Amino acid sequence: MNITEATLFWGFLLAYGVIMYVLSPKSRNPESFYKGTDDHGNPVGQWSLTASIFISWIFAKSVTNAANLGAAYGVLGGLAYASYWLSIPVAGYVIYRIRCQTGARSLQEFLTSRFGRLASLAFAAAILIRLYNEIWSNTAVVGGYFGSPGQWQYYTAAMVFTAFTLAYSLKGGLRSSIFTDVIQTFVFVFFLGAVLFMILPENNAGVMLREGDFRLDAGLDLLLVALLQLFSYPFHDPVLTDRAFVNREKTMLKSFVVAGLLGFVAVFIFSLVGVHARLNGIDAMGNAPAAVGRSLGLAALFFMSVVMMTSAGSTLDSTFTSLAKSLVVDLPRLARRAANRLPSMRVGAVVMVVFALLGNLPMFAGTDILAATTISGTMVMGLAPVFLFYGFTRWSPWSFHLSFWTGLALGLALAVGAIPASWGIGDGKYGLLLGVNAWGFVLCTSGFFAPLLVARWRRQPLAVSSS
Repeated sequence: MNITEATLFWGFLLAYGVIMYVLSPKSRNPESFYKGTDDHGNPVGQWSLTASIFISWIFAKSVTNAANLGAAYGVLGGLAYASYWLSIPVAGYVIYRIRCQTGARSLQEFLTSRFGRLASLAFAAAILIRLYNEIWSNTAVVGGYFGSPGQWQYYTAAMVFTAFTLAYSLKGGLRSSIFTDVIQTFVFVFFLGAVLFMILPENNAGVMLREGDFRLDAGLDLLLVALLQLFSYPFHDPVLTDRAFVNREKTMLKSFVVAGLLGFVAVFIFSLVGVHARLNGIDAMGNAPAAVGRSLGLAALFFMSVVMMTSAGSTLDSTFTSLAKSLVVDLPRLARRAANRLPSMRVGAVVMVVFALLGNLPMFAGTDILAATTISGTMVMGLAPVFLFYGFTRWSPWSFHLSFWTGLALGLALAVGAIPASWGIGDGKYGLLLGVNAWGFVLCTSGFFAPLLVARWRRQPLAVSSS
């Protein structure tokens, strides 16, 4: 990076951090800090909530992965990754039903009421692992625009970015997160448009949209994986689900549907960056946006970095606030040690600081970010039957555990290479992943219903003999 590039990139990073801190509102009470209300207790508006859901799920690692898949498989790769955003309307509808039918204030409260405290504790552990991974996987993407892993510029940029995001998160908690999400949405959309304006004139739009083959070994296997994970993946991400409890049910549902559809379109459009690389013989080198930006000149590379910083910032501040709520509000309620009022903002702030430091350790260890979505989504496949079929039971802890732990075991087995190749569907790169998710869904669903069928079978003879 020469002096001109360094001045431009570091200048924007510093300006971005200062502006976000100055503009973000300050929370003056725990309701505002943990629930995003204003000083008068009013909930966040529908369009602010929509923008927050939209941008907080446009992870820096995700748009990078979408572009990489576009480079590897053409439009089918981008379509496969963008399909994950259709899980937002799915989650919105399911949580809408849960809120209307049970009056639950969180997913942990709902799980406790139907499946017991151990089920809720297992779920809490899963979402904490998810949140922890969101920290390093997003800061590492930002660092990649300032240097390579092992260089001081890479680590310094990632930590400076973390510090700025932490600063305004401490200032206002969830209220600051949602407010800055609106700003970050406009910045993201503007610079995404600028990137496309530079790419599209260099390609034939028809050729771009036809690039790739509709085959299992050409990205279709990953598309099928995404469609299977629509019903489990969103529920282990409190960055998303926390926002399902901050407004009225119908307002929330509308926001989730609109945000999910917009996210699908935005991620698919960004995947065309990778398709451009594929058509023009540009070596993506694991980071298609950066490679394409460098090939188009300094302006394009800068636009790419702005897109990444805004998307990473929106995810990171949401991660900090979700960690604070999970550890300070939800877990004490689970342990039945929560008071009637929300805890002090200072306790939540301490949680944020601790995880800002610990959450970047995997980045220094050189952990790969690419598998974060598919592997974590596989490990929580057992949540799909729990949230899809909860209406079949009023109280069945075994239904949760047989479904959840079966999915977790399969996900861990896949991660360590213990799943036999015979489980695979097709010969593509993601064939084994598809097989594990397909057969796993069947096994988890069977585990969920097994206790219900046993209980029904046990009751049946009693009913016959009494007649």
